Amino acid sequence: MQDIKITSSAFENNSKIPARYTCDGDDINPPIEIGEVPVGTRSLTFIVEDPDAPVGVWDHWVRFNIPPETNIIEEGKEPLGVSGKGTSGNLSYQGPCPPSGTHHYVFTVYALDIALSLPSGASKKEVELATVGHILGVGKLVGLYKINIPIYK
Repeated sequence: MQDIKITSSAFENNSKIPARYTCDGDDINPPIEIGEVPVGTRSLTFIVEDPDAPVGVWDHWVRFNIPPETNIIEEGKEPLGVSGKGTSGNLSYQGPCPPSGTHHYVFTVYALDIALSLPSGASKKEVELATVGHILGVGKLVGLYKINIPIYK
């Protein structure tokens, strides 16, 4: 399996996600750059999840059947493709909003040798099951966020 390069001009891997991309800010997706996609890729799948959520993994963004030539996801814009369903029922980006402490937000891109035959609103689990045996490459970018709690004096 090939490594895919995934970066953001908004934050470095394993560093703080700016508040603009969270519930403390505009709650829009950060800009994402994707590179080194394997030859033979038919579609990309993009998942953002919080493995530190108190209820288990919280799915913030699920998007699949993204065209394989996509190398930029623009700030505040959904990429072409099909919307999957996040944990809160969201069909678009839902930014970090941890109840307490610092959480890790894992941005993962998968290169697939097929386009998925799933409807809009498919869950992350359905998407993951459909990708089994079809993943050519994976890339991960981790951002950190702690909710901004005002201090009253």
